[in-house]
Amino acid sequence: MYFFFAMLPPILWGSTYAAVGLFLTDLTPFWVSVYRALPAGILLLIIFRRWPGAHIWRLMVLGVLNIGLFFICLMVAAYRIPGSVAGTLSATLPLQLLLVQWLILGRKPSSRSLIAALVGLTGVMLLLDPRFDLDMVGVVAALSATSLVVVVTLLMEHWRSDDIIGAATWQLIFGGLFLLPVAYFWEGAPTLPSLAQLPGIAWLSLMNTAFAYVMFVYAIKMVGPNMFGIFTFLNPLTAVTLGIFFLDEVLSVWQWLGVIFVLSSLLIVKLSPGAMRNLISTKLKGKKQVNS
Repeated sequence: MYFFFAMLPPILWGSTYAAVGLFLTDLTPFWVSVYRALPAGILLLIIFRRWPGAHIWRLMVLGVLNIGLFFICLMVAAYRIPGSVAGTLSATLPLQLLLVQWLILGRKPSSRSLIAALVGLTGVMLLLDPRFDLDMVGVVAALSATSLVVVVTLLMEHWRSDDIIGAATWQLIFGGLFLLPVAYFWEGAPTLPSLAQLPGIAWLSLMNTAFAYVMFVYAIKMVGPNMFGIFTFLNPLTAVTLGIFFLDEVLSVWQWLGVIFVLSSLLIVKLSPGAMRNLISTKLKGKKQVNS
């Protein structure tokens, strides 16, 4: 059961592109970002009643980066390139983090990490072959969204918070408030969602954001961050699967090979022998608790 809950967040996050493609194509990306962030933040505030505390300015900065700008880039990618491609590009997160830590922070990567970087880079090159006529604005947006996660990850190493739910709540609220004037300036007055579009908005805001983040917090507590990292490959895998079966997306043989390379690089980084031992140990521990 532990592993089921740990798998839910990346699966839900991977459904973002399908939700947009199935329900929200007539709305605009900036306002969809607003509809996703603010209701989720307000709902978490009502349920958990957490307040920002002394480091409110940190939450504002993280809200702008981790929610405001990230959601904009993510939604622009969702509207301009196939979800299967966008989801696979999001799997370059460990590789981007490795490069930033190496080039800027001077943390020398291991041989395993270097191999993963080369495999992942090869996959991205296959996926973005110019012959496939992808929208480069969407590609840049997808990679930028992942880069923002890298920046936020490094910031949060220094700005640790014991109240993760509270931090998530106020990041969503501050990010949503940042998005309001940006969306109005860039896209004009909002178009209210129709009844046919409400399932997509509800899925993105309630399940994909509020519920998924709560599950993420509890997954980290139940299986640990290293174990949870192994399951992140389910994010692009979900995006690719939903894109093919529900949005009729078609990938060439070379693009499929690129997807395999990127997912393989993610597994090389995350699935070390030590992680496998911990995974088996945690699973056996869970079975003992169930049987006792």
